[in-house]
Amino acid sequence: MTTQSETGLVAAPAARPVGTPRHHVIIFFVLLALLLIAPFVLYPVFVMKVLCFALFASALNLLLGFGGLLSFGHAAFFGSASYVAAHAAKVWGLNPEIAILLGVGAAALLGLGIGALAIRRQGIYFAMVTLAFAQMVYFIAVQAPFTGGEDGIQAVPRGRLFGVIDLSSDFTLYFVVLTIVVAALLGIYRIIHSPFGQVLKAIRDNEPRSISLGYKVDRYKLAVFVMSASLAGLAGATKAIVFQLSSLTDVYWSMSGEVVLMTLLGGMGTVFGPLVGAAVIITMENYLAGFGAWVTVIQGVIFVASVMLFREGIIGVIAKWLKKPL
Repeated sequence: MTTQSETGLVAAPAARPVGTPRHHVIIFFVLLALLLIAPFVLYPVFVMKVLCFALFASALNLLLGFGGLLSFGHAAFFGSASYVAAHAAKVWGLNPEIAILLGVGAAALLGLGIGALAIRRQGIYFAMVTLAFAQMVYFIAVQAPFTGGEDGIQAVPRGRLFGVIDLSSDFTLYFVVLTIVVAALLGIYRIIHSPFGQVLKAIRDNEPRSISLGYKVDRYKLAVFVMSASLAGLAGATKAIVFQLSSLTDVYWSMSGEVVLMTLLGGMGTVFGPLVGAAVIITMENYLAGFGAWVTVIQGVIFVASVMLFREGIIGVIAKWLKKPL
């Protein structure tokens, strides 16, 4: 903490601990161990779905929780990458890694175009602009011939990773997806704890002061928007390979609302919150499917209860109890 001495000089800020907090390392390795065991206990495709949506929620959390920008249109990046990856794998016959990279590239370009316009507005106006663009992408997905319309792109081949590893096996594909998601989450963690991430938090907490300090706020906003869009695209492209399907559900507005729900439920602005939120929502959808349309009602009740009881989200409340940032 900065203090003022008797001579009137300002003392240097107190030294802060550097490096990754020990409890973060412990939690990471515990989660990694559980995920390595998961396909032998649970249905691998179900766990892969949780991983894809955990990455999707973490991508939104990077923008919302650390950038302070609420997007109602992230399904546009998730779905567009899904369509591009599926088309590249099925029609062009490209290897899965190339198809996924093309999907990420398409999401990044789309994020650059939408973000350049959206960051001109703030608050609810920013959210509405992203929603409007997402609906435009949905309309294109309905009309464009290569998307398959309401049928989507089906029977997408999983192919061979680097032309060597056959991904037709769910177990083999699971560990590939786990590697992709873990690498992406580590990248997000590094972004959050980098100088760039600290500036993002400053902009989120007090944008006028950040501007007064000389930071190019719009550049930071656009950068984090494109990063978030790219990561959302990575999640969508990976999901298309896993399920061998890309459909209108991936770009529909409800997908954007669902990922916001995951982020808020787990804990906005926390490292591990989106993972927990995604796991809870996907588990509910999977194991409560027998209730039909009532699943959404049950989700709504749980969400209201969580907002009332866990204002900071599940992980946020746990972190508050432990008095450690999670």
